[in-house]
Amino acid sequence: MLNRILATTDDRAIVLIRLMVGSVFLSEGIQKFLYPAFVGAGRFVRMGMPAPEFTAAFVGTFEILCGALLLAGLLTRAAAVPLIIIMLTALVTTKLPILLGQDLGPFALRNLKYYGFWSMAHEARTDWSMLLGSIFLLIKGAGGWSLDRVLLRKSGKGFTSSR
Repeated sequence: MLNRILATTDDRAIVLIRLMVGSVFLSEGIQKFLYPAFVGAGRFVRMGMPAPEFTAAFVGTFEILCGALLLAGLLTRAAAVPLIIIMLTALVTTKLPILLGQDLGPFALRNLKYYGFWSMAHEARTDWSMLLGSIFLLIKGAGGWSLDRVLLRKSGKGFTSSR
């Protein structure tokens, strides 16, 4: 089972995607604790999230841990899963109200200059990039320059093909 999680291609360029996705999640997670009124619990209150103090700390912790794992290329596939869930939740709770131009259940619409598809597309650009980058890492693994590769080499299992 561990070998399936560690399995990766030998493509070294994947490190670029890991650096992008991992650094953004790590940074955002840290900021949830450094600036709780703006990007942590305070933001979660304004969004209408239930139990905002707990939820912000929970999400921030996963962003920090999983972001660091991605940067190291350690357990990359496993680390990508919670990040995908975080991004899907962010898109539904914060971007769908912008698309609709109204609150969505408990999730409050932010005050923007305009609403609809183009406003949502603009506001979702980072979320969309992080979601797709995380899905890419789930599919392809950590790549050639990673701790996953080192662990696979030590286990004698090698790599999957670079398709």
